[in-house]
Amino acid sequence: MILKGKVFKFGDNIDTDAIIPARYLNSSDPEELKKHCMEDADAGFASNVKKGDLIVAGGNFGCGSSREHAPRAIKACGVSAVIAKSFARIFYRNSFNIGLLILEADTNEIDSGDILAVDTGKGEIKDISKGVTIRTKPVPKFMADLVSAGGLIEHAKKRIKGGSRK
Repeated sequence: MILKGKVFKFGDNIDTDAIIPARYLNSSDPEELKKHCMEDADAGFASNVKKGDLIVAGGNFGCGSSREHAPRAIKACGVSAVIAKSFARIFYRNSFNIGLLILEADTNEIDSGDILAVDTGKGEIKDISKGVTIRTKPVPKFMADLVSAGGLIEHAKKRIKGGSRK
């Protein structure tokens, strides 16, 4: 999978309440969630992000509560992937379960506004703005299949419909 987009950069320890503040958790409607995504970390994020853009962050992205609203809000904004030094494990799993691609990589040299080209199969992140390539682990096939299907539930539906038990 090849992705290309503009970077919105955040720091370390961006918790799920910064991704989607608790005051908006009375809705699970993606259209409503996207209006408030990253609101407390960057008030202009939801109005400036475009389909295919990327979130880049430091370590421990998605820490805090285990709410699925956080990756759902990011996905609803059209973000094609989140790239961070590390992720909270429950956020990591929730992201793939809802079909949001995430990658772990050294993000120190990436800045807001940079344009990245990401090859998930090769494990390459090319910072087109700077002419630098960053290596990451390729996304395992099963995880890539989950993202392509739109998440775990959609993946399972397709497999059941196709008669596959694997």
